[in-house]
Amino acid sequence: MLYYICKRLLLMIPTLIGVMLITFVVTQFVPGGPVEKLIAQMEGYNVTGGEVAAASSLYRGDAGINAERIESLKKLYGFDKPPVERFLIMMRNYLVFDFGESYYYKRGVAELVISRLPVSMSLGLWSFFIVYGVCIPLGIKKAVNDGSRFDVITSSAILVGYAIPGFVLGIALIVLFGGGSFWNIFPLRGLVSDDWSSMSIGMKILDYLWHMVLPITAGAVGSLAVMTMLTKNSFLEEIRKQYVLTARAKGLSENQVLYKHVFRNAIIPIITGFPGYFIASFFTGSLLIETIFSLDGMGLLAYQSVLNRDYPVVLGTLYFFTLIGLVSRLLSDLSYVVVDPRISFEDIDD
Repeated sequence: MLYYICKRLLLMIPTLIGVMLITFVVTQFVPGGPVEKLIAQMEGYNVTGGEVAAASSLYRGDAGINAERIESLKKLYGFDKPPVERFLIMMRNYLVFDFGESYYYKRGVAELVISRLPVSMSLGLWSFFIVYGVCIPLGIKKAVNDGSRFDVITSSAILVGYAIPGFVLGIALIVLFGGGSFWNIFPLRGLVSDDWSSMSIGMKILDYLWHMVLPITAGAVGSLAVMTMLTKNSFLEEIRKQYVLTARAKGLSENQVLYKHVFRNAIIPIITGFPGYFIASFFTGSLLIETIFSLDGMGLLAYQSVLNRDYPVVLGTLYFFTLIGLVSRLLSDLSYVVVDPRISFEDIDD
């Protein structure tokens, strides 16, 4: 086991370097970088994002900015060094989690990410608990009542929810319950109200939960179908095995058969994804959900960083989230051994 873990940890190093190298190379060929954008702004062109690339031809001969000034701007952003040297410096800093400063926000990347995490954590964690809390019992009940009216109705409902994109559902919820054309029940902006700091503890909790209802509903509904059907099919596969017939023949009740024998085997493919999903829920963001409900989370930050060519944020967050993803994948693999003692990595180690 220890050998397997060490081997996986060592494999993370070239994987992480490869991801960062590919992304770094791509950023070198994307037109309209931070230097070009700053020059465009100095020249009086009100351009953002991809418009910089279209306007970049203005800087090559008749830009009005002398060569010395351009070189000083390149030095300011670190583009005066060769790409290989810049990549090595970047990776050296990333090893100690020094992600630099954002070009656009003029703040440290780590500080910027931490300021956006509460939104993404709220959306991710609540969606995580709702998906697992609803889908596992619902999937078990559907497996026990396979083919019944309950099974057909619930399957139809969750598949309809799965077919509706999250942003479409979000807009529909706003129209219905956010003061659009029908009822003005739920708030539409932010995690909390403007006067949240003056509320009592109980009112703060209620206000926070009230703000979370619509975005969490819009984000979680689409995930219910996958987890529910996975749970149902996993339990159905176990229920049809020979050991279940043997347990019933011994006179065990259906609940004893289901929860003492079937449950611990059927839950394995579901619970093994738990570590990765749980860790990812802290850091992932949804651009469309955050945009619709005016939430400044990681999804919106990532989109704005790419649009503004904010390379320190793009590369710094990519490094951190890739590292988190690799670790969560390792934890998911190790969870197989925890939930199923029959699985061992000894053969792999050999």
